[in-house]
Amino acid sequence: MKLRLMLWLLGWMLKRALRRKPGFRQTLSDMRAFDWGIATEDLSVARHYRMTPEGIQSAPGLPVDLDLELRFDEEATAIRVLRKPTQQAFLDGMVSGKVRLVGDSGDLKKLQKLLKQL
Repeated sequence: MKLRLMLWLLGWMLKRALRRKPGFRQTLSDMRAFDWGIATEDLSVARHYRMTPEGIQSAPGLPVDLDLELRFDEEATAIRVLRKPTQQAFLDGMVSGKVRLVGDSGDLKKLQKLLKQL
């Protein structure tokens, strides 16, 4: 339940940043569009975000056409990593096998660049 709320709140924060922060808006404009999602490996908790300069849509589930997916082995791992989404936290999780990246690692850098501006 806590992770679901955290992911919903992340969607709200992304939408708010798009409205209020010109740097966030500019970075997203440079990307044109970015679709990504977060889920547990068993897909019991999953949410995706479709981001364009015109708006951000957030919905439950994990469609197959996303640019990037972050998969966590369990809910506790996801909460721990997402509270402090540093590059080192993601790397440590990937090395230990608790975080799996589906997509291009360059997209992870784009995502981190956007999340820094929240």
